[in-house]
Amino acid sequence: MPAPVLVTFLAGDEGPWRIEAIEPYRGESLARATRLDIASGHVVAPARARWSLRGSTSNARYVERRERRTLDALQAPLGRPEASRASLIPVRKSAEWWELTQEERRAIFEERSHHIEASLPFLPAIARRLHHCRELGEPFDFLTWFEYAPGDAGRFDELLMLLRATEEWRYVERETHVRLAR
Repeated sequence: MPAPVLVTFLAGDEGPWRIEAIEPYRGESLARATRLDIASGHVVAPARARWSLRGSTSNARYVERRERRTLDALQAPLGRPEASRASLIPVRKSAEWWELTQEERRAIFEERSHHIEASLPFLPAIARRLHHCRELGEPFDFLTWFEYAPGDAGRFDELLMLLRATEEWRYVERETHVRLAR
């Protein structure tokens, strides 16, 4: 497994990604901004930043070895030239979710919600990287970064609707969708 990577997402008036929309799905939204920059490592947000969110890549959680192999074989890398659309989706789950054991969360995540299985048909068109931030004291538990080509935007929205309809999403108390274009 590669070493964890700390990433800081900085929203303001600078950065290679243009923010097309900030859409609250559940709970409080993020402040409006026009651009997004992504920096590796711990970065102190400049005063002009509207908001910043930090997360770290980590070991795969809730994933069995055969699922990991399948994901690794199908998932496209980030940074593909044709993937000029992106979505940053910060999510915070409820205290009830975190009170469950690892096995109980796994059962909801995959055995009942089929999070991984349901996502497979959308690969490799949609690439993603999950950042954990609960342990960093951030306002969200996870930051998921997705990249896709403009022609796959509808498929991405289909994936979101599918996942949001699962039992797992009943534990989400805050989620915002930041839509971006490069």
